[in-house]
Amino acid sequence: MKKSGYADLPLHGGQVPKWLAERMALLGGAITEAILVEYGKKEFIRRLSDPAWFQSLGCVMGMDWHSSGITTSVMGALKRVINPRAKEFGIYVCGGRGKHSRQTPDELLKVADVTGLDGHSLVRSSRLTAKVDNTAIQDGFQIYLHSFVVSDEGDWSVVQQGMNTDSGYARRYHWSSNELRSFVNEPHSFVYGKNQGYILNLTHRFAEETRKKIVRIGKEDPGKMINEIQKMRLPAHHDVRQKDVDLKRLGAVLALSHELPTSEFEDLLLVQGLGPRTLQSLTLVSEVIYGTSSRFADPARFSFAHGGKDGHPFPVPTKVYDESIRVLKTAVARAKIGSSDKLKALKSLSKAAESLESNFVPNGKLSDVIAKERRDSWKYGGKTVFGDAKRPKAIQGSLF
Repeated sequence: MKKSGYADLPLHGGQVPKWLAERMALLGGAITEAILVEYGKKEFIRRLSDPAWFQSLGCVMGMDWHSSGITTSVMGALKRVINPRAKEFGIYVCGGRGKHSRQTPDELLKVADVTGLDGHSLVRSSRLTAKVDNTAIQDGFQIYLHSFVVSDEGDWSVVQQGMNTDSGYARRYHWSSNELRSFVNEPHSFVYGKNQGYILNLTHRFAEETRKKIVRIGKEDPGKMINEIQKMRLPAHHDVRQKDVDLKRLGAVLALSHELPTSEFEDLLLVQGLGPRTLQSLTLVSEVIYGTSSRFADPARFSFAHGGKDGHPFPVPTKVYDESIRVLKTAVARAKIGSSDKLKALKSLSKAAESLESNFVPNGKLSDVIAKERRDSWKYGGKTVFGDAKRPKAIQGSLF
C-alpha cells in the first residue's frame, strides 16, 4: 500500500464566499479535464495523492495557501463539478466533511452498481484508510473529513483530514491505491509534519508482533511506543513570506508574463483580452497540469495565480480568474475535437518558465511584488471575504 503523505495546516474557520466557490468549481473542472485529456484517469487519481500538488492546486484556485480550508474547499469544488460528468470523465468523488463522510460507503456502492466495480472492496478500503489514520496511528488528530475518489477502472485516492483542537492544527492524509501491499504494515511512503514526540503507530514494521498479539488476545495491547516519525509542518503565519516561496521560480513566471517569446505562443496571444496578468496566472495553472513533482516544493508560489480569499498574498483578481477559466476551457474543448494547438500552447507556458529559470537571478523583494498586486487589485476586480478591493487613495481621480 502506498501512502503518499501528510500535510499539517493551521485550523481556519469561515466559509468560501459564493463568488469564489463558483469559480473554484469551474477552474477545478477545467484543470481536471485538461489532465484527463493529456494524461488519463490514472494520472489524475495519482496526483490527488500528492500533498504538495494538492496544495498547489488549492492555491491556484484562490484558497489561502496554508489553511486547513484548502482541503474542504478543493474537494467540495471537485465533487460539485466532477460528479455531474462522472460517466464522461470516468471518475467519481464520494464522501466529504462531517455527515458527508459517513455517506461514503453508500455512495461507493452506487458507483459500483454503475461501473461494475467491487463495491464491498471499495467500502473496505475506505473504512480501512480512515481507521488506520484515526486509530492505528494515534497522533492526536481526529478525522472529520474523508473523500474517496475512484475511477471506473478501479484506481482510487483518499484525501482525508484530521483536527487537533489543542494545537490549533489540522492534518491532511493522502492515500493512493497504486502498488497496494498492506494497509497495516508500513503503508506510508513519507510523513510530513512537526516532530511532536512519541506517538502510537501500529503500522510500523517493528509493531508486527504487537499487531499479532492484539489479534490473538482480542484487545488493545500497544506495547512500547514506536520510533518517531519525521514530519514537516506548514508555518503558523497566514501571510505569504519570502522564505515560503522559491523566488527564482516565481520570478521566472513574472518575467515570462512580460517578456513572452511570441513565436511560440501566437495562438495564445491572439486570445482576446489576454494580457500579462492573465498570462502570469495561466503559467501557474499550466504548471499544476503539466509540471513534474519537483515543481511543487513551494506551494505558496501558486497563490500568485489568483490570490487568496482572505487577501493573502493579495485579493482574488476575479477578472483574471474568469479569463483563466475561459482560456483553459476553450483549449480543452478544442483538444477534445482534435485541435490541440491551444492546449499545446498552454503546456509550453510551464516549459518556458522552467527554461527561463536557468538564467534568472532574483533581484527584488517578494514584498514589492505583493505590494504591487495589492495596489493594482482594484483593476482586476479584486475580492476578499472582507469586501471588494478599493482604488488606492493616492490615485483617486486619475485616468486608468
